[in-house]
Amino acid sequence: MPGVSAGHDTNLTERLLDIYARLYRHFGPCNWWPADSPFEVCVGAILTQNTNWGNVEKAVANLKRGGVLSPDGLKGVSLVALAEMIRPAGYFNVKSRRLKSFVDWLWDRYDGSIDRMSSVPLDAIRDELLAVHGVGRETCDSILLYAGNYPTFVVDAYTGRLFSRLGVIDGTADYETTRTLFMTHLQADVALYNEFHALIVLQCKEFCRKKPVCGDCILKEICGTTALQKN
Repeated sequence: MPGVSAGHDTNLTERLLDIYARLYRHFGPCNWWPADSPFEVCVGAILTQNTNWGNVEKAVANLKRGGVLSPDGLKGVSLVALAEMIRPAGYFNVKSRRLKSFVDWLWDRYDGSIDRMSSVPLDAIRDELLAVHGVGRETCDSILLYAGNYPTFVVDAYTGRLFSRLGVIDGTADYETTRTLFMTHLQADVALYNEFHALIVLQCKEFCRKKPVCGDCILKEICGTTALQKN
């Protein structure tokens, strides 16, 4: 079966693929991550921490206007100037240090090259990247999936919300447990992981909000939350 991983639970695999198919039929291809280069993806993944994408776009636009949206550019720009350019993304002093830490690591280890970074096996590069100041699991996997084309599943708050309501995971499941579930039961496919994560985000913005909008939800037939609301 397409999309199935070795050592899987067939029923769970089929359920995940059914959810994916329903989301894809409704939303279509998402073409995520929106960026002009893999390096821009990395910068966006760091900037999007604790803010919305509209604010990230403003900060990225400032970096482009300043001519510093490149490994060379961010290496050479001062911390103060960088913080001012990314101000729209919030927590700009913190995020400027995180960007500098990432760029310093990229230069120290891979001569500033995303291509060289992306030649390292997944488990090794993931461990390295997680050791960089300010790079947590979601940011790390976003960089590796969307910039490095690694088959690693990105988990965020939306993933936990949606799949706990669907009864796929426990509401207390941590990041690694949830990531492992997806990567065990789905084929290691960059395109699938990319699209699935983007579709989860869209589903949670439109329907599976903190206060769910179940009436027109495309997953209501298979969701326990809807059943609970009827009782």
